[in-house]
Amino acid sequence: MNLKEKISSDLKNALREKKTVDLSVLRMLQSAIRNKEIEKKKRDGLDDEEIIEVITSEIKKRKEAIEEYTKGQRQDLVDKEKSEFEVLMSYMPKQMEEIEIREEVKKAIQEVGAKTQGELGKVMKILMPRMKGKADGALVNKVVREELQKLEELQIREK
Repeated sequence: MNLKEKISSDLKNALREKKTVDLSVLRMLQSAIRNKEIEKKKRDGLDDEEIIEVITSEIKKRKEAIEEYTKGQRQDLVDKEKSEFEVLMSYMPKQMEEIEIREEVKKAIQEVGAKTQGELGKVMKILMPRMKGKADGALVNKVVREELQKLEELQIREK
């Protein structure tokens, strides 16, 4: 069963079981997937990787909304967004731990031969296709910056 079929099946179950949050999130997700299919002119539908991109986009929207509602002290809306976030996360592949991300970052830095913060883009260009859907881009960026910072500090000490 591919991801699109699983979402459709879960939507039917949410309808039967009267899970209102799941139902609204899955309807929104199906709509977002349909919109992406129309945008990409794909009649046969999106593959799982493209659906994960749609889900990732929706997750990012929820994270941003949570931040804004937290600043505005709207706990009711924060709770709503968090529950939607959790439903969306259930369709994502298992997320990598920071330790695993750090290992991948170190490999990518070696591959590129990066030594300074200025080469962040080169490292990210190699890393992001590998990490797509498996790790949060902001976390990957943070780890890359930290690792490049360590390399720069090491170079300064050696001089």
